[in-house]
Amino acid sequence: MLIIGPPGSGKGTQAERISGRLGVVPISTGDIFRANVKGETPLGIEAKKYMDAGDFVPDSVTNKMVRDRLSESDVENGFLLDGYPRTTAQVEYLDQILADTEEKLDVVLQLTADDEELVSRLLGRAKETGRSDDNEGVIRHRLDLYHQQTEAVVAKYAERGILTQVDGIGGIDEVTDRVLLAIEAAKAV
Repeated sequence: MLIIGPPGSGKGTQAERISGRLGVVPISTGDIFRANVKGETPLGIEAKKYMDAGDFVPDSVTNKMVRDRLSESDVENGFLLDGYPRTTAQVEYLDQILADTEEKLDVVLQLTADDEELVSRLLGRAKETGRSDDNEGVIRHRLDLYHQQTEAVVAKYAERGILTQVDGIGGIDEVTDRVLLAIEAAKAV
């Protein structure tokens, strides 16, 4: 399963809740990037340049990281990818990873939210956490990139009939309830 949505839509929060309820491993590329940046690994140093500018980390770096992560034994009973794939090239790479292990995606969950609501949420988060990559200019740039690149990903999964959209606006518990109902409905199809 994977979860898609614009920055600030609550993907990370919902991914943790969904994985806990369904007993699958949450895999967040954002968390992996931040851990590498904090650890000042070569990957982290490279990723930080892009993250600070509000750009996506290049596919070459991201794809290798995801392939390595999906080869670990804790994903045998399922996983929930958060933040990947973001481009159609990454969709194709993920398709190959899954084909190599004879796996397939069951559900692609898209959290939706209004851009102005997202800007407000992310500015609030930046104040609370002191994240250097969250100022209004960078936030709007990230939202523009999301719309330019990720909407093609959403369309690809919609064509395959595995996309489920859920409104990401509301209280955390309210959104979680909507998400779990949508997953159950998708599994029943």
